[in-house]
Amino acid sequence: MRAALGLLSVVVVLAVVLTLAKKQSQAQLVAPAVAASGATSAAPTAPAAVQRQVQGAVDAAAQRASDAQP
Repeated sequence: MRAALGLLSVVVVLAVVLTLAKKQSQAQLVAPAVAASGATSAAPTAPAAVQRQVQGAVDAAAQRASDAQP
């Protein structure tokens, strides 16, 4: 009786885990499709903004370095 109950609980846990895994994989399939449609308009501006930010940081560091020189 104890072995049967143990086996039954393992089967129930396995069913729950597989159900959650199936839902998770379906959510991952839907998310890239939604992100791809919205990313086409945002993608060109993001690299330019990052480039400006990095360039500003480099310029500021160069200015501080030149000010530190005697």
